[in-house]
Amino acid sequence: MDILFKTFLTFHIIGGVTGLLTGFLNMIAKKGDSRHRIVGKIFFFSMLTAGLSSLVLSTINPSLFMFMVGIFTVYMVGTGKRYLHLKMLNQMQKPKIIDWSLTIGMMLAGILFIGLGVLSLLKSNLFGLVFITFGFLGLLFVRHDFKNYTGKSHLLNYWLSEHLQRMIGAFIASTTAFLVVNAKYLPESIPLILYWLLPTIIFTPLIIKWANKYEVKK
Repeated sequence: MDILFKTFLTFHIIGGVTGLLTGFLNMIAKKGDSRHRIVGKIFFFSMLTAGLSSLVLSTINPSLFMFMVGIFTVYMVGTGKRYLHLKMLNQMQKPKIIDWSLTIGMMLAGILFIGLGVLSLLKSNLFGLVFITFGFLGLLFVRHDFKNYTGKSHLLNYWLSEHLQRMIGAFIASTTAFLVVNAKYLPESIPLILYWLLPTIIFTPLIIKWANKYEVKK
């Protein structure tokens, strides 16, 4: 079991570090060209590897932290990638089983995270704010999915907006995990919960800004 854990931990570290580097590169680089697509594919597979290995690690050595990050990451990169193939939902295109599976899975996980967050807060554990934040964000994107899957989006290029937001969301999850794991090497004067929420606080306004920049309304 120890060998299995170390093997998946290696996959997780390699995937996470590669995802951080390629994600940052694509955020500052020009969007839509061939380099963006190549780096984006590396980012996708790296983050998918990091997310899936998190789920395995959280099963071998139970950890709600690893489980939450794994679920959120897989959902974000999974749906972010799938939206590139769902450009005609406003014209009777139907989502596939994989699309509904990702969405329903995140919906159930989001409800679970919020429930765990509330229970933690009732026990005076501020870490519950982290669960509530990730749960709320997950359910927000799930709401977008239901709206898009039924052709009710008010955007013509909803797929581009969703792709952009979700890939950055996956980057947020990866950055959060990196900060929390390495918090012992960072200034001790900063509360751990701030490391959890800082990437979300920093990058969420950028998500809103870029989404507004590229969206085309009907």
